[in-house]
Amino acid sequence: MTTGSLERDAFRFYVVQDSLYLNDYARALAVCAAKAPHEEAIKMFAEHAAGAIAVERQLHESFFVDLGMSEEQVRATEMAPTNLGYTSYLSAVAYGRSFAEALGAVLPCYWIYWEVGKALLDRGSPDPLYRRWIETYGGEDFAAIVQAVLDLTDEIGVDISAAEESKVREHFETTSRYEWMFWDMGYRKEAWPVGGSGGL
Repeated sequence: MTTGSLERDAFRFYVVQDSLYLNDYARALAVCAAKAPHEEAIKMFAEHAAGAIAVERQLHESFFVDLGMSEEQVRATEMAPTNLGYTSYLSAVAYGRSFAEALGAVLPCYWIYWEVGKALLDRGSPDPLYRRWIETYGGEDFAAIVQAVLDLTDEIGVDISAAEESKVREHFETTSRYEWMFWDMGYRKEAWPVGGSGGL
């Protein structure tokens, strides 16, 4: 991204899959809001769930226009295997486990994007499309969102048992791995090895 040499087809694949991912991520955040321990956390996750649909969709839709894609094309695309595995895992933890465990599962998507955005921000990109992505996740607005979630994580961590902390770490590690796999999936334009409807 920083040199502008990333293949457009790989970025296109990633953006489409990320748009599909956000629908399920928003649901997981909404469940976090429902399970949150106090009003401020409820409000924060409810806003973040709405933001995952509204704000980031707006960003993606601007990419879709630049990439010559329609909303219908995007919605007709099948989730790649890694994306389906990641979102299924997020949903299972959010719905089936404690608030602390759900927080551990959703945290990497916030934190890793912020760290990547910060790392790339100073380097920028000669490509305006890639520069827009970098500035979104490396910028101050996103930093404030992530810091609020990190602060809540520190707050929650004080009162949980050692056993629950172990489960939180497990979910955090698992979804951190999925984050890496998600980008690798986009770079490789991952497809199902058998069957499927294809799509973009």
